[in-house]
Amino acid sequence: MSIRVGIVGISGFGGGEAMRLIAGHPSFELVYAAGEGSAGSRLAERFPGAPARFADLVIEKWDPAALPPLDVLFASLPTGTSAEALARVPRNVKIVDIGGDHRYAEGWAYGLADVWPDRIAGRTRIANPGCFPAATLIALAPLLAGKLIAPGHIIVDAKTGISGAGRGGGDSRFGYAESNENLVPYGLLQHTHMPEIAETIERLGGGSAAGLVFTPHLVPMTRGILVTLYARGRATTQECLEAARSFYAGRAFVRVTDRPPQTKWATGSNLAFVSYAADPARDLVIAMGVVDNLGKGAAGQAVQNANLICGLPETAGLDGAPVWP
Repeated sequence: MSIRVGIVGISGFGGGEAMRLIAGHPSFELVYAAGEGSAGSRLAERFPGAPARFADLVIEKWDPAALPPLDVLFASLPTGTSAEALARVPRNVKIVDIGGDHRYAEGWAYGLADVWPDRIAGRTRIANPGCFPAATLIALAPLLAGKLIAPGHIIVDAKTGISGAGRGGGDSRFGYAESNENLVPYGLLQHTHMPEIAETIERLGGGSAAGLVFTPHLVPMTRGILVTLYARGRATTQECLEAARSFYAGRAFVRVTDRPPQTKWATGSNLAFVSYAADPARDLVIAMGVVDNLGKGAAGQAVQNANLICGLPETAGLDGAPVWP
């Protein structure tokens, strides 16, 4: 079965990663690529290593009124730029929005695929979670669902590779000279991912997420996210690990590990690694989550969501091993 797919924003990091995954997908056929600054160029000019069958595909200027026949459209556009245009895409075209405009928007399913696959299957409009929320919520979900932690006053201490800033930013912080040998906190108190993290915590935990603190940090590596989460709860370390193993039993992409996870474990994959440490006497639970910000944090989960809405095996095109070392 051939499913015709397109990518909008293909020249960015998320769009390029989606292209890489589609290249190895058994059912998806890339027939449309769109961008802004790269419009008019061949894919091979933008991605010299593109598969031969994609090489001569011309990147078109993004226009929802000029789409070829498609089954699925992946949209990898900066937050704030996709809502109006995607509203004009024909309803028979399924959309996975990797950007931030439709998270918890009316008519769109929130695509936290490893936690809520049944809410995604069969839908036509999917909002991919952000990269930080993916790592955070996959680690917290078993604890919140099992009432092992309180949903309020959770602290999220997150570290991300530089590719999480996207390819098109002009901020000097993301250049080599500024980011190498450096560690930078940013987005303090009002980061764009705060609302979806809080909303999902409340839906999973059944209580207020008031007091949520989220501080991301830029670290000098290309890919990867590590979140360390601090919450209140009386569970033991073993109870947290058992809750996660039960919650994710049979789920292909979440690995529960006894030792603290490392970003390198997930590089180039759609895997998420979670672990826990707890001290009941101190009313303290520490949860840890690791994802590749371009994999599970973006294009990997987008392909997983597309598999779900197309009725394909969830692992189709996603069962490759991480890159190591």
